Amino acid sequence: RLVESGGGLVQAGGSLRLSCVVSGDTLSDYTIAWYRQPPGKEREFVAAISWAYSSTYTSESLKGRFTASRDNAQNTAYLHADSLKPEDAADYFCAARRGSDTASEPYKYTNWGQGTQVTVSS
Repeated sequence: RLVESGGGLVQAGGSLRLSCVVSGDTLSDYTIAWYRQPPGKEREFVAAISWAYSSTYTSESLKGRFTASRDNAQNTAYLHADSLKPEDAADYFCAARRGSDTASEPYKYTNWGQGTQVTVSS
């Protein structure tokens, strides 16, 4: 089970840290990804982190502003978002898959959270 939190209203240029608490399984074999879906648009890959190796992959268009990380002790994955822009406003989701491949394709992820909403004011 995955539960996101940390969304809310932020001013343009600000930062947020989204959390994804994972329960019910051992995370050492999993990869956690973050996706977002702006209103009226398709879901978009943001970043992924391999739990075992802590390797990360970030969408090229978001690299430098978005970073995935994890805390083993807390069984929690994070998405750090900096220099936020109004176009970053979206529902943000975390997803999990077995394996260490930091894949970007959503069909490879078997478990999804309910999402947390991020609003960016200009």
